Amino acid sequence: MALLVSGPLWSQQYSGNIFDESGDIGRCAIKGSTEFVTARQEYLLTGSGDNIWFGEDQFHFAWKKLKGDFILRADVRFIGEGSHAHRKAGWMIRRSLDTGSPHVSGTVHDDGLASLQYRFSCGSETAERRSSVVAPDIIQLERKGDLFIFSAAVRGRPFETVAVRQASLTGEVYAGLFVCSHDNTVTESAVFSNVRITRPAWSGLVPYRDYLGSNLEIMDVETGHRRVVFQAPNSIQAPNWTPDGKYLIYNSEGLLYRFDLATGKPELINSGFATGNNNDHVLSFDGKMLGISHHVAEEDNKSIIFIMPAGGGTPEVIAYLYGGQGTINVPGWSPDGKQIAFVSNTGPAE
Repeated sequence: MALLVSGPLWSQQYSGNIFDESGDIGRCAIKGSTEFVTARQEYLLTGSGDNIWFGEDQFHFAWKKLKGDFILRADVRFIGEGSHAHRKAGWMIRRSLDTGSPHVSGTVHDDGLASLQYRFSCGSETAERRSSVVAPDIIQLERKGDLFIFSAAVRGRPFETVAVRQASLTGEVYAGLFVCSHDNTVTESAVFSNVRITRPAWSGLVPYRDYLGSNLEIMDVETGHRRVVFQAPNSIQAPNWTPDGKYLIYNSEGLLYRFDLATGKPELINSGFATGNNNDHVLSFDGKMLGISHHVAEEDNKSIIFIMPAGGGTPEVIAYLYGGQGTINVPGWSPDGKQIAFVSNTGPAE
């Protein structure tokens, strides 16, 4: 397993369904459904419908009302062999829930076709721009003003993008996941994982002063499946596993926290006077000690390495920079716990 701190994002609860509602659009012969699988934070959508094409649509839709710029991303896969090569699933942005509403859709077909489909006005013909990617695993649909960008990729490969300008979809919209069977007499299903709705940084954002928030995520290295375990409105950094796999230790605003995976709650670690901790904190192999890098302004702006009990306690200085200005970073402990490796950008330490 790996740890990630991701962002920026809107405040949203990933332990539950992040969408406002779900339902069928158009005259679907068989009622569709949206199921949120809490343990894996996945969405299983099932729906019928003849098509999303021409001047009207029929499909199942799970949506959230959104304003401003945003990025929609998810992994997608169909369930079973399917009855039609053009069953489709993906992300959609619509002006309304009417069957002929203007829309932009990042669409994956069962035969591997990936395309940006769009309708400029109510009831008008649907058009498309095809992606060069065949059978993508990961899809992304971004709204940037009146520009809509569809990106698709096979896992492990770079995104390929196509885009269209759509002035009729710049206000509040319905944005979400969809599935269409392309045959109104049957239903088809698709699973969406790693579902994220992201708010990009605004123009003028000042790094390290303005923050959009953070996700603390756990990722399965083999499959790439990610699960959000905690969200914060500020910046959280550098999560580290404890050796027993029960806790994550991270820093935020100069302080250290222990996150309990069982309860889903963080607890402040007492680091005494060391309240300027950065993301260079490392656990010893036995999990009993922490090496921390604490910036001490009153010590001629020295960056100093300390060690302290992992459960909290008074830090003990073990090294600091000569000459004042500069940083000293703590990459890790030796396996026997007797040495700490560090990096200095200005010279030797004592």
